[in-house]
Amino acid sequence: MPTIVIIAVIVIAAVAILIVGRGRIRAGGGRGLKHRFGPEYDRAVADHDGDTKAAEQELGERVKQHGSLDEQPLSPEARAQYRAQWADIQEQFVDSPQQAVTQADALLAGLAGDRGFRGEQFEEQLAALSVHHPGQVPGYRSMHTAAHGQSGTEEIREAMVAARSLFEALVSEQATDFDLHSPPSHDDQGHAPQARNRRHAKGSST
Repeated sequence: MPTIVIIAVIVIAAVAILIVGRGRIRAGGGRGLKHRFGPEYDRAVADHDGDTKAAEQELGERVKQHGSLDEQPLSPEARAQYRAQWADIQEQFVDSPQQAVTQADALLAGLAGDRGFRGEQFEEQLAALSVHHPGQVPGYRSMHTAAHGQSGTEEIREAMVAARSLFEALVSEQATDFDLHSPPSHDDQGHAPQARNRRHAKGSST
């Protein structure tokens, strides 16, 4: 009888250790995913109505599918061409904001594809980008929404400014981390879309 009791105690203890261990692994994984994805982690939780486990499962799948992706380099010629196209789009913003953001969205999608982030659907491409550039994907998402919706001029301008960080990360020779809370990025001539608009308006008044 004592032997049976001892065995039962050992089994119960082993099960308890296993449960605690799994809880620690899950917690550690959650912290790791939250650190890796940042605001994208919070968005995933919100998209799953606060279900942290479901959100972490989705983000874990993203890492599993896209974590080993190697970003493809751009040739100097391709890099220069992308920068020139982006500058042209910003010039067009003055006269046609909606057309400009639509073209910018297509340009960024093409650039991401050339760097190795391919996908038949936007969400698929965004998922791959979120694993390697999590801090920049909110801006890309905002610009894509503006390009396919009925946003106002100011909303479009803000979306294009926010998406600029991902453009710079992808067009640069080496990927660079950007802070979305930093001052708005400028184009190659040192002007944000809003600054260009003001300059154009000033010139028109003379």
